[in-house]
Amino acid sequence: MTALPPASRTRRAALVSAMCAGLVVGGTSLTGCSSEDPDAGTNGVGKLPASKIQSKASKAATDAPAVRLSGTVVSKDHTYTLDMRVKDEGGTGTVTSKGQTFQLLRVGEQLYLKADSEFWTHKKSAGDGKGAKGDETAAAKLDGKYVKVPEGDPAYQQLSGFTDKSVLLDGMLTLHGELAKGDRGKTGSTRTIKITGDEGAGGTLDVSLDGKPYPLRLERGGHAGTLKLTDWGKDFKAEEPDKTELVDYGKQLPTS
Repeated sequence: MTALPPASRTRRAALVSAMCAGLVVGGTSLTGCSSEDPDAGTNGVGKLPASKIQSKASKAATDAPAVRLSGTVVSKDHTYTLDMRVKDEGGTGTVTSKGQTFQLLRVGEQLYLKADSEFWTHKKSAGDGKGAKGDETAAAKLDGKYVKVPEGDPAYQQLSGFTDKSVLLDGMLTLHGELAKGDRGKTGSTRTIKITGDEGAGGTLDVSLDGKPYPLRLERGGHAGTLKLTDWGKDFKAEEPDKTELVDYGKQLPTS
């Protein structure tokens, strides 16, 4: 077969493109005419291998000054429901565990906990095995107050991680096992690419294809919870409570 001269090939390519455009406009679609690029208008990470996508998502998350995490986390057979806003300087939000909801606030290194009287009564009952009338009276004084959590108290180590951006992201955004690239999709109106660890058993992560490659949704491996990550880069206030709202028990919480 005689090859077409360059000028003829150019005219032929232009003719095919025009025909395809006409068919699309007319409501008809032919597979051979499809030239849509799934990465057109994206940040380009969809073209990368899974390991590179994870690396770029981790860097974007680390560089962002703030983020909101909401969803569930399973740790040591306990399920925690979170709605936390965190940044390097502090964090604020709510945590629910065993039917009890409490607020956490961290400003610098100082952690505060606020809950209703039922929470404190439950904590004291769990600690000493009884729910005495005196406990209820003491708990009533803490209702709706911020209680300063001493850094040496076991509760500090247990709860402060929920308010720490680096701790949360380092511990939750790691996928385990062999990484693979999954399907494109959407989280809300944002286009995403999915990456998986160990075919999903090691977790799945939806990474934004629009703007910066932020991680937007995480399913932790081993059915250890699902989190949405939103409000990337949006600052929030994390300020010391007013003295009228604060109770300081010194070196030990009243739940020990």
